[in-house]
Amino acid sequence: MKKFLGLILISLIATSSVALADSSVLVVFPPSNYQTSAEKIFFIGTASPDGQVLINGKLINRSKAGHFSPSFPLQLGENLFTVRHKNQTLQIKVTRLASQPELPQGVGFAKNSLTPAVDIARLPGELICFSAVAPPNASVWVNLANQTVALAPQPQQVQLPSNLAALTGQNQPTAQAAGKYAGCTTVRQPEPTVMSLMYGNNIISGAVVADANKEIDLGQPQFKLSLNGKTITQPGTGKIAILSPAQLPVVEVTVDAGVARTGPSTDYSRLTPLPKGTQATVTGKEGEWLRLDYGAWINSKEIRILPGSTPPRTIIRSVGYRRVAGATEMVFPLEIPVPTSVQQGDNTFTLTLYNTTAQTDIIRLDDDPIISRLDWQQVAPGQVQYTFNLKKSQQWGYQLRYEGTTLVLSLRHPPTIGNRRRQPLSGIKIVLDPGHGGKESGASGPTGYLEKDLNLAVSKLLRDNLTQLGATVVMTRDVDKDVSLAERQAIISQENPAIAISIHHNSLPDDGDAENTKGFAAFWYQTQAHSLAMFLQNYVVQKLGRPSYGVFWDNLALTRPAAAPSVLLELGFMSNPSEFELVTNPQEQQKTAKVLADGIVEWFSSVK
Repeated sequence: MKKFLGLILISLIATSSVALADSSVLVVFPPSNYQTSAEKIFFIGTASPDGQVLINGKLINRSKAGHFSPSFPLQLGENLFTVRHKNQTLQIKVTRLASQPELPQGVGFAKNSLTPAVDIARLPGELICFSAVAPPNASVWVNLANQTVALAPQPQQVQLPSNLAALTGQNQPTAQAAGKYAGCTTVRQPEPTVMSLMYGNNIISGAVVADANKEIDLGQPQFKLSLNGKTITQPGTGKIAILSPAQLPVVEVTVDAGVARTGPSTDYSRLTPLPKGTQATVTGKEGEWLRLDYGAWINSKEIRILPGSTPPRTIIRSVGYRRVAGATEMVFPLEIPVPTSVQQGDNTFTLTLYNTTAQTDIIRLDDDPIISRLDWQQVAPGQVQYTFNLKKSQQWGYQLRYEGTTLVLSLRHPPTIGNRRRQPLSGIKIVLDPGHGGKESGASGPTGYLEKDLNLAVSKLLRDNLTQLGATVVMTRDVDKDVSLAERQAIISQENPAIAISIHHNSLPDDGDAENTKGFAAFWYQTQAHSLAMFLQNYVVQKLGRPSYGVFWDNLALTRPAAAPSVLLELGFMSNPSEFELVTNPQEQQKTAKVLADGIVEWFSSVK
């Protein structure tokens, strides 16, 4: 899939395969001077089958063809590995970086440990928290405007691994180094300024708001540390501001699908994308991220500010209904385009409108091919929820868009499948995506054979099988060229296929067990794709007798499209020596393509 192999720079892997001389040894990964924060690293490479390969004097296991992928522990700092085969020697340096801030020697803060690290803005009365890593037994505090905030030493906490740890089964928390200090404060909106005015011979006292309607700039926090009679001061890297509730900015989404997240960075989970034109009030800022009034965060590059706008609020009255080719469209006339979210379940599709109050008395919904009933309720002030009860559990895709201020939800009908025995996929359109391509090489096998080339080879075989079965197949690429993830997603949305399948071959994060990890895997994201992913996983594993790596809900670019059930398949591991030999065998590729095509036929039959 990805091995974080953008870092593989060895010139030897520029070609799709490498012919080895009798005495040569090739290490594809890691390249020399590689850096990682993992506690261990695996080596991917090959050498002529005769003779032995030793890494730092240790004899390593190899496949029949001579491929290898052993793992070795890493100490913090530089690790030097010597690879020997016959009369050839290679040296590779791997540097293990600390995953946590290191305690400073002497009086000082750990590098890059002061938070907040970027400019932030909060509402009046909202918690503003600070943290730093410093030596034990120090006194640590922050000066902010006219406040002094003490930072107390924190009990030892745990550190969660990255999401990638789920791919290696090592997703347990680890102990975090001591030395963290933290504390919080709040800042209230300033009180109105009282001024006295002279009117004739009379003095009139009245309240005049001087600053309450303006954002308050508190400047940079000053972090202070005192230890052994010595005190140092270090300014924070971010400024802090307090928003005015009376003057909160209003923004509008300017891209087709604004990426809404649970927090202010790409580390946070995605929520339902916001259709172009959506308006919302900003209630917080953190760096280039803005918090919207319904709780999601969005990057400032995907919005524009609407000067002078008041907080977007709307009512909704009647809800409309119309049939179009291949879909049912529900029409929600609104005064202002507001944020939305979607949740799919078994036989249900739920749409939530935020900053909305219902005045609904009439909804038209005829006997429909996919919807049995529509229920709605005002689940909270400013939050209206519409639940579509569906006639069948399998859903075929949806799209949300604004036409002016009117929200249109398009729910796709099931595809019409022909009745021909020889062509059971007649009338079915399938988007087939050979992963990577061009500069994006993907993973690499022990010989330097690149994933992008293997993906394309198998995808062409699968295309031919599907076409023989009557399907119309649209390829995102049929040659080795660059196709961005956004372009691949756009092809799925524009083509409106019955299903979309992305073909990949797998590898592991640095600390994975490449020597022993193998198997077929299916990845899905939208609920409507779960049945397809699970079915193909079970079908391929059973029919080909392959090991199962598993079925994963995963936030991948090619599983996210909502226009059709979209899955990503990992056909085997490039990083595993024996499985690499299997997936690169032309006969096995043909067999895999046929079984995948047959599995797709069986799945369509199962969801009629």
